Amino acid sequence: MSRVVLVTGAGHGIGAAIARAFGERGDDVVVTDLDGEAANAVTGQLRDAGHSATAHVLDVAADDSWAALSAELRGAGRAPAVIVNNAFMNVVAPAHELDPAAWHAILDVTLGGVYRSVRTFHDSLTAARGAVVNVASMHALFAWPGHPAYAAAKGGVVALTRQLSLEYAPHVRVNAVLPGSIMTRVWDSVDDADRAAAMRQATLGRFGRPEEVASVVVFLAGDDASFVTGIVMPVDGGLSTTVAT
Repeated sequence: MSRVVLVTGAGHGIGAAIARAFGERGDDVVVTDLDGEAANAVTGQLRDAGHSATAHVLDVAADDSWAALSAELRGAGRAPAVIVNNAFMNVVAPAHELDPAAWHAILDVTLGGVYRSVRTFHDSLTAARGAVVNVASMHALFAWPGHPAYAAAKGGVVALTRQLSLEYAPHVRVNAVLPGSIMTRVWDSVDDADRAAAMRQATLGRFGRPEEVASVVVFLAGDDASFVTGIVMPVDGGLSTTVAT
């Protein structure tokens, strides 16, 4: 059965792959991103493939942006039954060099966006007996240099996932995935030595593909996972069994 699925940060990388995966399943996809052109591009790809999708500019850190999206979707009878919180922000720097504004922004986008999604659409999620899937990170469990705010935010997403799974049970299931090293544009500026180190840390010996995260997200949001809630699932190529930082 087709559902309305809202994906944040869906203009690039993992978020775009998630949007495409839900479209291929036959769902009606709400493609949101701060980058409107990127959201439009992904939506165009979905529509060209015969799938149902619309593009929307969304600043997940802004209450008024969520309110505007809510009014638009509800007015069209498209309040979401599934939300995938994928939007994030990161600035690489040790804590003593990280600007306070960047610290707050990273937390407000990466963690605050999850809170705002449920605050905005808890009623439609409940009515649909829907699902939330939060894209956290292996940074929630392990430490790498230069990621204090990102690690704190992703760790918060893990804790909030468990809390929300309790708050909104039994009607709404809430789970999270923990991607490891996934080949997206964030690796474009990383040198060959660091890329090789990342591959060594995974027992599968390679980077993951965004589609490999998307398939797990679609599973957790679907009926095949109907008795699964409050879990945090690594999608890391075995990094969590071998990590050496």
